Amino acid sequence: MSFSQSERIPTTPTLPTGETVATYGTYLQAQKAVELLAEKQFPVRAVTIVGTDLRMVERVIRRLSYPSAALGGFLSGAWFGLFVGLILTLFSTGGTGVMLPAVLFGGAFGLLFSVIGYSFTRGRRDFASASQIVATSYSVLCQAEHAHRARALLADTGGVVSGWPEPVRPPSPPVGAPPSDPRPGYGPPATPPPPAQPPAPPTPPSA
Repeated sequence: MSFSQSERIPTTPTLPTGETVATYGTYLQAQKAVELLAEKQFPVRAVTIVGTDLRMVERVIRRLSYPSAALGGFLSGAWFGLFVGLILTLFSTGGTGVMLPAVLFGGAFGLLFSVIGYSFTRGRRDFASASQIVATSYSVLCQAEHAHRARALLADTGGVVSGWPEPVRPPSPPVGAPPSDPRPGYGPPATPPPPAQPPAPPTPPSA
């Protein structure tokens, strides 16, 4: 039976299920781990990459000014004009004669719109930036029936998380203390209380 991609991805936001088999510091490491599983003929449909502690990172590229905004707008408009010129060349009899006018007109409109847009934001955002959503760590989750095999295949990649919880160890007794036994009557001998002091004799009244 074959399954489509839409059958695996829920239509509503849903938390992933499965066991965490490995955790990595970068997305590339998690991606290479899944690629390794795919090369080993592992059923990768049971695998999910989950990024935790998401952060929005905005990296500043350059400072904006009227000349830089005009140049950027002209270049982007020229690229669009080049695309339009290629389309017109294919469906017109004028040949490549329409290519240069399309590039110039596209560049001019791009320059105009870029300068106008920059004039509205001047003083509030005088820089260009690029934004990304990054995570502090990336976990590889796998369905429980395949988790043991996934850990075995990813043993050499690092970041593998054991499927067995660490045993809870009782606190160590202080140095020099006798060993204790939880069974009644088998613990360390009880220390007898100190003997009671006799009351002091009354003081006779003075003459």
